[in-house]
Amino acid sequence: QVQLVESGGGLVQPGGSLRLSCAASGSAFSSYTMAWYRQAPGQQRELVARIGAGGSTNYVDSVKGRFTISRDNAKNTVYLQMNSLKPEDTAVYYCNAWRLLFGAYYDYWGQGTQVTVSS
Repeated sequence: QVQLVESGGGLVQPGGSLRLSCAASGSAFSSYTMAWYRQAPGQQRELVARIGAGGSTNYVDSVKGRFTISRDNAKNTVYLQMNSLKPEDTAVYYCNAWRLLFGAYYDYWGQGTQVTVSS
């Protein structure tokens, strides 16, 4: 079992920056693929960025060059550095952890943190 707790959301002006953190409890954090998703009002949840157990990363096109995902396995934490924020980045951001182990799929979600980009 893995518990995920996000922090770092808030209100920021366009062009500003925020860093989201997701602290994980439980074991074997380093073996999980970690990801950030977001969901804006009236829209489906979308994958924003993902980092594999080996450190490989993927980003949705709309955030490439602006957002950076990273992980610190010693602290059981994954980060999302968000720069040059735009109003369309406004959403609830969710942390996700998943892994496939011996044919079983393990998938965990945090409670979400609100990011609002507005002047």
